[in-house]
Amino acid sequence: MDFDNSTRTELASLGEFGLIDHLTKHISLKQESTKKGVGDDAAVIDNGSMQTVISTDMLVEGVHFDLTYMPLKHLGYKSVIVNLSDIYAMNAQPRQILVSIALSSRFSLEAVEDIYAGMLLACEKYNIDLVGGDTTSSKSGLIINITVVGAASPETLVYRSGAKEGNLLCVTGDLGGAYMGLQVLEREKAVFKDNPKLQPDLEGKDYILERQLKPEARKDVVEQLKQLDIKPTAMIDISDGLSSEILHLCKQSDVGVELYEEKIPIDPLTYETAREFNLDPTLCALSGGEDYELLFTIDMKDYDKIKNLPDFSVIGHMTAKEKGQLMVAKSGSVHELKAQGWNALN
Repeated sequence: MDFDNSTRTELASLGEFGLIDHLTKHISLKQESTKKGVGDDAAVIDNGSMQTVISTDMLVEGVHFDLTYMPLKHLGYKSVIVNLSDIYAMNAQPRQILVSIALSSRFSLEAVEDIYAGMLLACEKYNIDLVGGDTTSSKSGLIINITVVGAASPETLVYRSGAKEGNLLCVTGDLGGAYMGLQVLEREKAVFKDNPKLQPDLEGKDYILERQLKPEARKDVVEQLKQLDIKPTAMIDISDGLSSEILHLCKQSDVGVELYEEKIPIDPLTYETAREFNLDPTLCALSGGEDYELLFTIDMKDYDKIKNLPDFSVIGHMTAKEKGQLMVAKSGSVHELKAQGWNALN
């Protein structure tokens, strides 16, 4: 098939989210049961007393993972986790997954069994059923696509669009670890290429390596928020970097934000490793991605419920849209918050 190049627009010029916006701007929803389409962590379908929540994610070899250092069992596990995270970001519970996988001839039966063993381990841990999918051949490597189906009552669902001026901006866990784990793995890969006889130097990096190779979805946070009787006003998972996700919330909720750099939670190992690589730890947290923590906003009245909990950090507050999206640096200077996260089209 020939393409007319006279008006060619490079996909990279739009970026991943620009492409999504461009392709979906003319979509109109026709079914009354479709309560939420494109634009959130998952779509929502009305099924009466319960809402069905659906999301899908594709992992492509050479783009999302490198089999030089990603064990196949870990890959299977992670491919499930990244999908479950989207459902938890809706304050919903995942229930079933469907797995589609494209394989080249270089993969043996044993290799595929390893991938599925990882998937089934995740299903067991998170009480999820694998209920179907598809398998086909590939000429370019390994591709895994997972669709996850979840459920929630209409009153418990949380969207990206509910943040209000004055809400507190909160995040779970710590940020930047997955990105720094990736940097360590890429460094050791480069060393191995130069000298295959050398063993990788991974000592003392266990935490950040696990953040990259075997992340977890924050099911526990959704359960804890319920126990605390807190319903976030807006929520999103952190897959593309903190700054990118904050800007998504601002755009969908039509608000501004004031983020405080000193409040961003960064694990000491992440901080030390970033300095080892001559990287700014804050930038790693803002732009690194793949942490799969939850970013959410709450009403000020709920602050006392979480202020002493170690796994929750209040990192800023939402403002009027006209005030813009800002970050207050540790020095006190104020900067425009920009999305510099990982882009699947670069």
